[in-house]
Amino acid sequence: MVELARTAPSGESHVVYIVGGGTAVLMGWRNATIDADLYSAGAEVFRDVQRIKERLQINIEFARPEDFVPALRGTADRHVFIDRVGNLSFYHYDPYAQLFSKIVRGFRKDMLDAEQFVRSGLVDPGRFRGLVEEIPESAYSRYPNLSHDGVRAAVDETLETIVKGRPTS
Repeated sequence: MVELARTAPSGESHVVYIVGGGTAVLMGWRNATIDADLYSAGAEVFRDVQRIKERLQINIEFARPEDFVPALRGTADRHVFIDRVGNLSFYHYDPYAQLFSKIVRGFRKDMLDAEQFVRSGLVDPGRFRGLVEEIPESAYSRYPNLSHDGVRAAVDETLETIVKGRPTS
């Protein structure tokens, strides 16, 4: 965050969102992540990202949940503030959108993170299920590997597992 702020264009404020494994690390759910997923509407914030990646020896990718799953209503209102460094404000991307993306992807590490989103209180399971239910079937046309019914089944199964206290796989 410090390096991005140091190299960001001066004179205006920008917002950068931390997504995925970065959220898990900053929340203390795990010690490391393979890459730092970031998103900003202002691409100029990342103008020096190649040098930052080399200097810090980290992999940075630009991604947000909506690149992989349909948008949930109200995402813009649920980002969680982390810190302001220089003229950059850093937020965890909407926990509900992150949870949705992790459940759909379904890798073991994703499922462990999904459990933490719920157990930490960042996501209310009932509200989350309602947001997923609201997604119109037509929204899935942009995501050919997903189906409305398949996603709802994965969400139900994951939430049931978390709420009953069984380990997620």
